[in-house]
Amino acid sequence: MCVCVCVWTRGGVAAMDLAERKSSLLPEFLYSHRGSSPAVGGMASYRGGAAASSSFSSMYQRSTTASGSVGKAPGFMIPAASEGKIKLYSPEYYRACAFGGTLCCGLTHMAVTPIDVVKCNMQIAPEKYRSIAGGFSLVVKEQGPTGLFRGWAPTLLGYSVQGACKYGFYEYFKKTYSDMVGAENAKTYKTLIYLAGSASAEVIADVGLCPFEAVKVRVQTQPGFAKGLTDGFPKIIANEGVGGLYKGLVPLWARQIPYTMMKFATFESTVEAIYKYVVPVPKSECSKSTQLGVSFSAGYIAGVACAIISHPADNLVSFLNNAKGATVSQAVDQMGLRALFTRGLPLRIIMIGTLTGAQWGIYDAFKVFVGLPTTGGVAPEEPKKD
Repeated sequence: MCVCVCVWTRGGVAAMDLAERKSSLLPEFLYSHRGSSPAVGGMASYRGGAAASSSFSSMYQRSTTASGSVGKAPGFMIPAASEGKIKLYSPEYYRACAFGGTLCCGLTHMAVTPIDVVKCNMQIAPEKYRSIAGGFSLVVKEQGPTGLFRGWAPTLLGYSVQGACKYGFYEYFKKTYSDMVGAENAKTYKTLIYLAGSASAEVIADVGLCPFEAVKVRVQTQPGFAKGLTDGFPKIIANEGVGGLYKGLVPLWARQIPYTMMKFATFESTVEAIYKYVVPVPKSECSKSTQLGVSFSAGYIAGVACAIISHPADNLVSFLNNAKGATVSQAVDQMGLRALFTRGLPLRIIMIGTLTGAQWGIYDAFKVFVGLPTTGGVAPEEPKKD
């Protein structure tokens, strides 16, 4: 059931007794850091006597549709997973998370393709692409406006695969590792669980992403190499074998694993901090729009941190996918350490910050749409069977 913030009665406001409210799904620390219970679970108890309880019951029934979904009643909260048809930690739950990851990663990465094109060219040919504005102008001048969208197909498909694995397996590993250490340790070492779960998920996700990334980088930085995905794949295989699609896997892991660890751990910690220090009420009492706004804000902050920590590896991925036979040490020697950490960084911060914020917004919006709670916190215990 959903929980409303307050109930208006003829005699005044009947406040919810948060201390008496019980949840069958989520522990207190997951959704609130102020001692209140989460906005899911069974019907709450109320002060104010039978009149307040009766008033709430009639209001709730009026705001609930025949299918069991909640209408736009006053104080509308994020619905619990139990209100929809998806059981927490069931195969359907993980499939829903994977599909949400597909949407949020594939669509957002495709949307920033023009920025990605300029960034990759600035990394590969800094003497030619010397500034962000100049880079956009030069691409349009030499390749036309369509040049800014080169590689959109491998970007869409590659990051859709990556997103499905990243978010789906993150939810799985977060739950699995929480169960392994127990409820108390999961609460105490929650940041380590975020880090371990996201790293495990990204190892799998990058295996799916790597071939598409190889085609994308070459299409974007080598005009004339291929028009897109359909001719790029066979051309790489014909010239370098299947291994040519995966020669950037280790640098990709080096870029994406720290990136994803920072992305998920920073996001979860930032969500906690926002509800604790910024938002004036606990998460359980926030509206749907407020919770999704927190998801976007925390995602943007996490994205900036991700861009900085993963940028050197991003430069290596671009370099190695353009220099046939080059090694990581050769790439570092040729680029230099300063360029490795700074070349194209401002544009990547803009791109990754916006992209990551949008990803968390889309992902949590999809979870709310299917009746699941927004992301934030160590995996809760499964509901006990009666």
